[in-house]
Amino acid sequence: MGKNNIILKYLFLFVIVLLAWSLSQTLLGFSQKQTFAVSVFMLSVTGTLLFWDYRLSFALLGSSLLILFRVIDLEKFVLFASLEVILFLIGMMILLANLREMGFFDWLLSKLLRIRNLTAHKLLFLIIFLSGIGSCLMDEVSSIIFIIAFVFTIADYFEVDAWPFVMISVLATNIGSMGTVLGNPVGILIATKANLHFEDFMIHSFPYMLLLLCIFYLICLVLFRKPISQLKKQMNEYGPSEMFSQLIRMPAEFNLRVSLVFFVVAILAIAFHTRLEYLLGLKENTVLLITPLVISGFLTIWRKKKARLYVEREVEWWSILFFLFLFAQAGTLQYTGVTKIFASGFHNLVGQNRAMFIVLTLLFSSLVSSLLDNVVFVATFIPVIKDILSFHPQFTRVAWWALLYGACMGGNFTHIGSTANIVALGVLEKEKNIGISIRRWLVLGFSSTILLIFLSFVIFYFLPIYR
Repeated sequence: MGKNNIILKYLFLFVIVLLAWSLSQTLLGFSQKQTFAVSVFMLSVTGTLLFWDYRLSFALLGSSLLILFRVIDLEKFVLFASLEVILFLIGMMILLANLREMGFFDWLLSKLLRIRNLTAHKLLFLIIFLSGIGSCLMDEVSSIIFIIAFVFTIADYFEVDAWPFVMISVLATNIGSMGTVLGNPVGILIATKANLHFEDFMIHSFPYMLLLLCIFYLICLVLFRKPISQLKKQMNEYGPSEMFSQLIRMPAEFNLRVSLVFFVVAILAIAFHTRLEYLLGLKENTVLLITPLVISGFLTIWRKKKARLYVEREVEWWSILFFLFLFAQAGTLQYTGVTKIFASGFHNLVGQNRAMFIVLTLLFSSLVSSLLDNVVFVATFIPVIKDILSFHPQFTRVAWWALLYGACMGGNFTHIGSTANIVALGVLEKEKNIGISIRRWLVLGFSSTILLIFLSFVIFYFLPIYR
């Protein structure tokens, strides 16, 4: 049966590539280079979806074909690889690896478990708030790993099901990841390509992310009322929450304090990068992009015995290389003019209708991101948005934020919509031998997310800041 499934997958992959080739030439009238670029891109993306463990293989092979058949030259290929984004991600991974090794997440967990006068509703709000803010300050994967440890401790102590609160934390993590440029690779990708700053995110995204988290809390009170009622019953039975203080006690050691100083310095430099660039006479986003590298450089000097471990084991090289080659393939679509053609079609569909533009951007980006990794989608769609704005410059203030919100929240539509989802479900199955069915995820995830997307449309359409 497994062999038959593999054959069917390869057959499906062949059909998709063949359709992309034939439709590009016959229906869309693409040139030979444009047809080849689209077909190779579909080969990489579809191959990634069908054979996830071989995603880097497809990215490498597809990229090699584009260069070998002279669809794009090597110099342009490297230019479109978004090395600035790749280096930023590497630096942040090293920084977070140091925090994990120093026990930062365990220490923080010990502090949270000693909060007094907790109720079930307060605890729910704490889980949602920590998930959202954590993904803003770190990244969605590091945040969800920490939050799941917190949820498991709570669930074990009060003897309640862990899966509802794991799911709540995942949904909140994806919402929170759009609050700052640090939360999701999508944010740094959009920031560098659209010349947005950390302060732009704090003005245009962070406050409304907090609003969406509050709305999400109210939605959870309805959708997850049974698990919350059970938690409330157990908390009343187990007595006052001072008992939490006995669960974990962990002092902050000297090395952890030093690591926290490095982390705070990195966050402050990124937060005020625009002013630092102005004072130093540097190009836009220079400080934003190199800060993790500078801090990582000092960390590897300080922790010289662990430096090789940070770089070799803690940096997700498989994903980093995958993103690098896929960014370059998406740039090839722009280089060959494919994105310009799609943007023209989008222009004809939208016209001058601002509401239609916002709705289509939100829905399209969220639905595609629910089926395809949002980083892959955004890397592909950014050139399209740029070409659309050449037709509609009046949409500039809202376009990038609609893309960001749609791509990040779209991860909540399905259980494979974001990396945080996959990591959380994997840990839940490994530690608790519990799975969340597709049907349950669609009912709870889709219903809550579609309401938040509608609210996002209202925010984008009516607030003057986006006009």
